[in-house]
Amino acid sequence: MTWINNIKRLLLSGIFFAIQLNAMAQTYTSKNIKLALYSSTPLEDIRAATDKCTGVIIKDSREIAFQVAVKSFEFDRKLMQEHFNENYMESDRYPYAKFKGVLDQQIDWNKDGIYNVTVTGMLTVHGIDKKRTVPGKISISNGQVAVSTEFKVACVDHGIKIPKLVFTKIAEQINIKVSGKFNQLK
Repeated sequence: MTWINNIKRLLLSGIFFAIQLNAMAQTYTSKNIKLALYSSTPLEDIRAATDKCTGVIIKDSREIAFQVAVKSFEFDRKLMQEHFNENYMESDRYPYAKFKGVLDQQIDWNKDGIYNVTVTGMLTVHGIDKKRTVPGKISISNGQVAVSTEFKVACVDHGIKIPKLVFTKIAEQINIKVSGKFNQLK
């Protein structure tokens, strides 16, 4: 009987391992997604960018998630970066901005092409969750997956207070651009 139990365990372990391999083959990840923000007013334009955003796409469930350390944004001027982290984003208290959602469309992941999509999910900025539907593109070429999107985030939606003194220098809505290539998890 012992050898039969060992064979059962071995078979169960093999099935579990095969399921894990299949799940991994259905997942794409990236550690260097580019994320840029832009605020334009008549008095001043503010730009910042990072290439340290991480992301994951799970093909079968159509889940997609992004996370960026707020302090990873770099500005043209260090004083802007300091104000951004300390006064507006409170980066020590809220170190990450995140988005987790589900692709609203089915995609043929095995077919090269550019797919216009929307993703519905939760955007978390400054510790406040806000349900969003974000438009974007997914490009597939020879098994390589790339994503891009552009959308606006209203400061007021996430409790980001802009003092009246500098209100004319910072837009009420910040333009966000995201782009990056994903690799299949191995």
